[in-house]
Amino acid sequence: MPIINLKVSGPEDRILAQELVNEIGRLTKEILNKKPEVTVVVISFVPDHLWFVNAVSLAELNTRSFHLDIKISDSTNLKTDKANYINAVHSSLARILGDIHPVSYTAIQEMKADAYGYEGLTIEYKLVTNQQKQAILPEPIA
Repeated sequence: MPIINLKVSGPEDRILAQELVNEIGRLTKEILNKKPEVTVVVISFVPDHLWFVNAVSLAELNTRSFHLDIKISDSTNLKTDKANYINAVHSSLARILGDIHPVSYTAIQEMKADAYGYEGLTIEYKLVTNQQKQAILPEPIA
């Protein structure tokens, strides 16, 4: 259900991209309890000379940065989950990327279940349908 867009400063690097995908996927599963089989991560690399903080390029600052934007279903995580995720993303990406600018962002966007989905179906529809299926299942025999 989550779709994650990660922008990273620096030259395109397939090996680094795979390491970042693995780490972001792990954090998303462990902290936000999201299913890996429906988690999508898209990584874009932006040259340091095109990334600016306070009108100064990262090339001039001799540092790196990232911006992670994740969309999740509304009200599926507590505030503490989201705070822990933002902290863990920052710490992990700092470890992987090295010296990062403190103005490296993580944004969690909570999407309404009736306005977000995959397979052509909203999350709300999937939830209601799943609840209906569970309601009609016979009781297990002991």
